Amino acid sequence: MADDVEKEIKAAQAKRKLITEEDISQAVLNNEKHASLTGVSYDTDLYTTDKYSGYRKLNSYTASKEFLNEAVQGADSHDPFAASMRERTIAGRQNEYQQRRFNRMLSPTRKDAFSENNDSESRSYSEVAREVELEKEEQRVLSIIAQKKKQEAETGVRAEVSTEAPKKKRRWDVATPVQQPDATPVATVKRSRWDATPARPNDLDATPVRKSEWDDVEATPKATTKRSRWDATPVANNVNVAATPVGGMGMMTPTPSQMYLTPEASNALRWERELDARNRPLSDEELDAMFPTTGYKILEPPPGYEPIRTPARKLTATPTPMGETGFVMQDEVRAPVAMELPQEIPGVGTLPFFKEEDMQHFGKLLDNKDESAMSVEELKERKIMRLLLKIKNGTPPMRKGALRHITDKARDFGPGPLFNQILPLLMSPTLEDQERHLLVKVIDRILYKLDDLVRPFVHKILVVIEPLLIDEDYYARVEGREIISNLSKAAGLPTMITTMRPDIDHADEYVRNTTARAFSVVASALGIPALLPFLKAVCRSKKSWQARHTGIKIVQQTAILMGCAVLPHLKNLVECIGHGLEDEQQKVRTITALAIAALAEAAAPYGIESFDSVLKPLWTGIRKHRGKGLAAFLKAIGYIIPLMDDEYANYYTKEVMVILIREFQSPDEEMKKIVLKVVKQCAATDGVMPSYIKEEILPEFFKHFWVRRMALDRRNYKQVVETTVELANKVGVSEIAGRIVNDLKDESEPYRKMVMETIEKVVANLGAADIDPRLEELLIDGILYAFQEQTVEDIIMLNGFGTVVNALGMRIKPYLQQICYTILWRLNNKSAKVRQQAADLISRIAVVMKSCGEEKLMSQLGQILYEYLGEEYPEVLGSILGALKSIVNVIGMASMTPPIKDLLPRLTPILRNRHEKVQENCIDLVGRIADRGAEYVSAREWMRVCFELLDLLKAHKKGIRRASVNTFGYIAKAIGPQDVLATLLNNLKVQERQNRVCTTVAIAIVAETCAPFTVLPALMNEYRVPELNVQNGVLKSLSFIFEYVGEMGKDYINAVAPLLEDALMDRDLVHRQTACTTIKHMALGVVGLGCEDALRHLLNYIWPNIFETSPHVINAVMESIEGLRVALGPATILQYTLQGLFHPARKVREVYWKIYNTLYIGSQDALIPFYPRLENDERNTYQRNELDYIL
Repeated sequence: MADDVEKEIKAAQAKRKLITEEDISQAVLNNEKHASLTGVSYDTDLYTTDKYSGYRKLNSYTASKEFLNEAVQGADSHDPFAASMRERTIAGRQNEYQQRRFNRMLSPTRKDAFSENNDSESRSYSEVAREVELEKEEQRVLSIIAQKKKQEAETGVRAEVSTEAPKKKRRWDVATPVQQPDATPVATVKRSRWDATPARPNDLDATPVRKSEWDDVEATPKATTKRSRWDATPVANNVNVAATPVGGMGMMTPTPSQMYLTPEASNALRWERELDARNRPLSDEELDAMFPTTGYKILEPPPGYEPIRTPARKLTATPTPMGETGFVMQDEVRAPVAMELPQEIPGVGTLPFFKEEDMQHFGKLLDNKDESAMSVEELKERKIMRLLLKIKNGTPPMRKGALRHITDKARDFGPGPLFNQILPLLMSPTLEDQERHLLVKVIDRILYKLDDLVRPFVHKILVVIEPLLIDEDYYARVEGREIISNLSKAAGLPTMITTMRPDIDHADEYVRNTTARAFSVVASALGIPALLPFLKAVCRSKKSWQARHTGIKIVQQTAILMGCAVLPHLKNLVECIGHGLEDEQQKVRTITALAIAALAEAAAPYGIESFDSVLKPLWTGIRKHRGKGLAAFLKAIGYIIPLMDDEYANYYTKEVMVILIREFQSPDEEMKKIVLKVVKQCAATDGVMPSYIKEEILPEFFKHFWVRRMALDRRNYKQVVETTVELANKVGVSEIAGRIVNDLKDESEPYRKMVMETIEKVVANLGAADIDPRLEELLIDGILYAFQEQTVEDIIMLNGFGTVVNALGMRIKPYLQQICYTILWRLNNKSAKVRQQAADLISRIAVVMKSCGEEKLMSQLGQILYEYLGEEYPEVLGSILGALKSIVNVIGMASMTPPIKDLLPRLTPILRNRHEKVQENCIDLVGRIADRGAEYVSAREWMRVCFELLDLLKAHKKGIRRASVNTFGYIAKAIGPQDVLATLLNNLKVQERQNRVCTTVAIAIVAETCAPFTVLPALMNEYRVPELNVQNGVLKSLSFIFEYVGEMGKDYINAVAPLLEDALMDRDLVHRQTACTTIKHMALGVVGLGCEDALRHLLNYIWPNIFETSPHVINAVMESIEGLRVALGPATILQYTLQGLFHPARKVREVYWKIYNTLYIGSQDALIPFYPRLENDERNTYQRNELDYIL
């Protein structure tokens, strides 16, 4: 065996010696996966022999072809942000239902019934009603035709033509059949299919016998009267022969000009046209303009030369003859294409942007026409156009001015010209959110000005604004409601009803839906009582079920919109729609039940007596209905039961529960959601007994809803958890937890999360006293299993673990060792999320560990966490710091392991970390050490911490800045204020305002902690620095100091008074503003402590500032006067005020009366003794005696 192997090796070696390098190169080059040098061409004139002879050819000098191909194909082919980018246009985001708004037309103006002038062009209510009737009739006929065609398609047999005499009663749109006495009745031939030979019905040879479709195979093909859509050539209306399709005339396929182009297609077409224009060959004239006139000769083309003109093979230029002229090649027309859209608009100015879509609406502004030759209406139109363009595309100042202008001049422009331009803009398919918002704002403003002039245009406005009521954006819905509310107040209820009445039973469901929502807004604006008679009439309409449906929907939407405001009208509304529960139309019954549910929800917990009339139909209805109808009835009952008294609620719950338990098995997701909601509502009612829930509901509930499939659908998952928590509130923790605790070990992770979330909420609500030892063991075991088996770390598991451990308290002691080992093991995991979760869990259970006496275990955890402070992921580091903070909090500074003197120097560099979570937890931990264990750390280390803290004053998060300034106070208390104060005063010189403000707050906290006398001398000395920022900082610090120290400020008023005098006389507004704020806090702190002289002195410096116009300054001045009113009493301020109340200058009087009004509001009763005595004169008696008061 060994000899054979040796022979094979030797043979292979001998073979290898025979192979040359050329053979190897050739083999490699023949490999198709490599690009080779042999494919490179070279100049054979220069290199008569092989250029590469004598060189060793490389096997490959580039990457393999598969990588090159991958690079070529993959380059920029995938956009990673494509899925997350929000569609800019509103129409691009809307679903098919919402886009039905484009099907509605802006109808002509309607007659104003209250107007005196007779407008012949506008349509009256009767005309509109006739049009609607005609439209409905047309829809009905079309639906019957479509139904007949469908039946023909299904059965394969045409409906037979009736030969009976016409009946007496005929509809207007059914033609009278023509009688032919000699006509022979012909059997109807079966519609031709692919497997049947068509036979001509009026052919004499055709046998009038009905045959099988398989018997007609050998029949001679005859022309059929049924025209196939494929074999008939579409022709122009006036042509009777087969012809080439004529573009746009009599064709089925529309030409591009007829097609509705999406914004994307429109842009693509624009770019295509622009590129065509750019790449077209230059004409002789253009070449002449480009080249110099001398220096070369233009050659004559050779005789017989014809230039090749390639026709434009574009979709828009397809050659289609008109009629019978034959095929004609169209001449290439070079249309002038605008290379760039104008930014400078005549009469408007420079705009930030001007889109191609704007040309459709604002193109007229680019026509350089003489405005002096235009009529008043044309000038008005152009003026409005310019203002709208400024509002839509202008800069904020431009937009603001145009908006004010169009609002002020609204009545001059008139409603017609305004709405005829604004409303088509709002209907544009390329409209964006910001543009819509601005145009809606324009309508809102001009409605106030136009008032009743708006009546003829109400329907037009509604067509445009109603779609906002079903928009996905909450703010768009609010804007829509606001507009319709203002419109109804301007136009009045009669106009709103006459305008919207024809849309109530419109053929299109979209129109009915939006009209119902609009009517609910009208009801909220003008009051339900005003609309109630109309609603009663509509809800009882015998004319059409659509009207009844819409009327009831109006009530439902009104309840949703107005909430508890429906209570005064609840009985009337319920009576108005109650009959709908027994309507012949299923849809009406369903919407009635939903409306009652909405009314009950809005009225909760009141109003059960209003629903007496509908209880019986509801209860009979749940036994008769199935599917969506039943779901609606159950929803109504679910909202009514909580309104009942206890005994009634218990009875009705038992009645409805039979149906609910039956519907537990329903496969319909919507039904499940409603059933869960109703069970939750019934369980929450006081009258329902726990024993009933245990015996009747729980077994079936857990059997059907606590299954894995429910955890996969987020909405149902949430509903199941909420319902289970509500049931637990009735029957206790152990009853629920005992049924689901084993599912904590289920193999499905989403299901385990659902179980954990339920247990967490139940235990958080009810505590763990109900849990027996066996359930406790199962619970801890299951939670540990679920916690360790996570594939995706979730806050649900962490919250559940923490809640259960804290609820069990001392009972968790036997399991703590195992829990800690789990935590330590997970702290070593390679996944950052796992480490973060383990650290978070320590902070959740630290308090329980302390109460269980596990200090030793906690010290070990503290030591291990200390070692992990080098963590690279900031999220994990933040959690580790949080865990350390919780351990330091519970075991104290003295017994902390590692010692505080080692821990703090390790934390100082971490303060530089820019991650918010790390900053917040680190500063909290440092602050806690400074507060409780400052003596364990040297003063030098604390100063180092101070310097690091200065940077944290620039943090974005307010919590970090607050914690930083508080820590300054703790450090100052520990090492004395001098060094800390020096650091802070130095920081007042920085440029950044936020940093300076936080520094002033820190100085104030140091003053509060270490007494003001330690800070004020250095602070007042700093005011001598001739720099605005520093002086303002000092004043701000004084303001905060006096705000914080309160009554302590009485000892320092006289010391700071000269500084405040100087500030109040400074030319800088901010000096005076901050000084006034300081005096306000000072005055409020020393009320009644005998400091009136100093305060009155300062008031003399404040009073001249009452005429300031800067809003911030005048606010500060008024607030300081208010503070002094409290400290000095209202009499002093009244003496200052009386001198200017009757000043001859209006501006002076206004200021003094403003101060007096504020004074009167604050101290009305205290002013009585200080009013001046007025002597009686001939006409008036001013004085009153005490006896007069009593009488």
